[in-house]
Amino acid sequence: MLIVGLTGGIATGKSTTSRALKAQGVPVVDADIIAHQIMEPGEVSYKLVMKHFGAGVLQEGSQAIDRAKLGGIIFNDPDKRQLLNKCTHPYVRRRIAYAVFKYYIQGYAMCVLDIPLLFESGLDRLCGKVAVVSCSPEQQMARLISRNGFSLEEAEARIKSQMPINEKEKRATMVLDNNGSIEELESSVRDLVNDWKPSLVRTVGALVAPVGLLVSLPFARTSMCGLGTLCACAAWIVGSIFG
Repeated sequence: MLIVGLTGGIATGKSTTSRALKAQGVPVVDADIIAHQIMEPGEVSYKLVMKHFGAGVLQEGSQAIDRAKLGGIIFNDPDKRQLLNKCTHPYVRRRIAYAVFKYYIQGYAMCVLDIPLLFESGLDRLCGKVAVVSCSPEQQMARLISRNGFSLEEAEARIKSQMPINEKEKRATMVLDNNGSIEELESSVRDLVNDWKPSLVRTVGALVAPVGLLVSLPFARTSMCGLGTLCACAAWIVGSIFG
């Protein structure tokens, strides 16, 4: 199964791209949804946030964490942002890994990791290919102000807090230009899926290869045939992940 990383800048159209991929039948693991799930009362990350940040981050009259309050605390404080990352990132990664494995054993040819901080978190190393959704700075600013109700200064601060989009473009396998219409973006997504989706033979091979790997292990030390099978299965698995 090919693992594809999807990222972009704030308000560049990543969510629209994610929906278009799902419409093409491609499973998408959304890191933002997972980040919300692990902050629900009772979760380990929730307990860690409460321990380090206190009840002041809760919604009024509720046990739910107010993400806006928490975001305001960490936005201009790198130390507290790092502390929050330690409370959440390991648990987000664990659930991402579980979701990818679930789609793998279900026989999907391709899986997309929708992660805003793909490069910053180093999770791009898990991906065979990376798509970056990009638009002009003017489009990005206008969309962010319209969508979130930010002032010009607030929007600029949010954009500057992220890795520059041109740096992400340099590290991408493919850049999806979102300066046009939604229909144009959807067309680009269809092209991406057609170009990148592994064939049925490769998909079935990726499912069978781990079995061959396990079967050949006992014979790898005593038989050249066993060693050859082991190496071939391992190569197939790596190739199916990294394209």
